[in-house]
Amino acid sequence: MYRHLCRNFISTFTEYLLRILVAMSGGVDSSVAALLLKGDGHDVVGATMKLWGGVSDSGCCSVADVADARMVANRIGIEHHVFNFTEEFEEKVVSHYVDSYAGGLTPNPCIECNRSIKFDLFIDRALRLGFDAVATGHYARVEAVGGEQRLLRGIDPQKDQSYVISMIGQSRLARLILPIGGMEKDKVRQIASDASLIVAQKPDSQDVCFIASTTSRVEFLSKRTTLTPAKVVDSSSGAHLGEVASREVVTIGQRKGLGTLGDSTRRYVVDVDTESNTVVMGRLEETYTDTIRFGQVAFIGEAIEIGREVEIQTSAHGRVTRATFLGDQVAVDGKVRRVAAGQTVAFYDGNSVLGSAVVTR
Repeated sequence: MYRHLCRNFISTFTEYLLRILVAMSGGVDSSVAALLLKGDGHDVVGATMKLWGGVSDSGCCSVADVADARMVANRIGIEHHVFNFTEEFEEKVVSHYVDSYAGGLTPNPCIECNRSIKFDLFIDRALRLGFDAVATGHYARVEAVGGEQRLLRGIDPQKDQSYVISMIGQSRLARLILPIGGMEKDKVRQIASDASLIVAQKPDSQDVCFIASTTSRVEFLSKRTTLTPAKVVDSSSGAHLGEVASREVVTIGQRKGLGTLGDSTRRYVVDVDTESNTVVMGRLEETYTDTIRFGQVAFIGEAIEIGREVEIQTSAHGRVTRATFLGDQVAVDGKVRRVAAGQTVAFYDGNSVLGSAVVTR
């Protein structure tokens, strides 16, 4: 089934049967990815990344997930290994998460993990071990066109994950196989069920993997950085609305838990001033903008031309909006909800990912 696709995914190889290292998270998607590649005759080995050394009962970092991945590997008849990246994960993902909040940003730890660990350290480890390619269970597609690798949306619009891997460059894409990107989720679960994989009906992970379900974000951050109280004021009148115990966890667009003037007006966070420790709340219309600014762009292929019309997406399954690319910002057609600094904006041309960047103030 997948042999003919390998030429598209890895155009530099002349042999169709490859030695592939599959990143197995313990979920159904990566399990089916390994199953399909093994069924097509490839030399497949599974590896689970041990990323978090602390308490974890959610996401993709728990002890149970490692056990599930090992049982799936045994079931489909492939070797399984565990790669310990806990130190690197602490430095590049967890510390980045804490430092970002301390600096008034709203980070996306899953994207940072993909950038620094899964599609960097993991691929490097695979190549050093002599593997031809790496496969994951992401719902996206890689296609070789004219000597260049393209990253495309997954076929299933409800599960498309191209946004969270929109920072991958050409050299990484050339070594990446995404076996389930052309499938819908229901089909993936059916394949797992037909193969009697224990993860066939396992729920998708949703939470930040290094924060246990019994621990709040405030509690986690308070053990790693000093949280700063802040006053809450109204944007138009300057009236004092209340106090928050920690400005670090307040984000643009937030409404709940921040106090009111005692009237019926709904107010939303429109600014967080880290210098004066002030949270500014305003009306709904103040949360909209026609411009999104960002830092250096990680392009998938060639750089996006200034003035080019693109589509943008600012969350994993968020609304797609037309905009004009201007180098360090986009001018949006109409208005969109403001995006918190530290989040990611991805650029598209239809189903093709052009690149992404981190939003700035």
